[in-house]
Amino acid sequence: MKSTKKTAGYDAKDLRAVSDSPKLTKADFATARPLREVFPDLAASIRRGRGPGKSPTKKQVSLRIRPEVIDYFKSTGSGWQSRIDETLRELVKRKANKRKATA
Repeated sequence: MKSTKKTAGYDAKDLRAVSDSPKLTKADFATARPLREVFPDLAASIRRGRGPGKSPTKKQVSLRIRPEVIDYFKSTGSGWQSRIDETLRELVKRKANKRKATA
């Protein structure tokens, strides 16, 4: 038995019926030029990557941490990974200061 359920969305025929863009041919693609050649100022204004002075300051590592530690930090809301990083940074700073004091 066929389903009478109506499908949502549009099909290709519907999209062609409302499209005001001409169909591109192989000749159109053959004569196409890159954006940077046609609009060099616009292409230069579109930034790619992180931009100057924003190189990654952290290193990605794989680390095994006990579930209760992860659960604690996750329970404090979004940004929990940054809070783990900050907690470890503070610990390293305290240990370094302690070493300086005893040296």
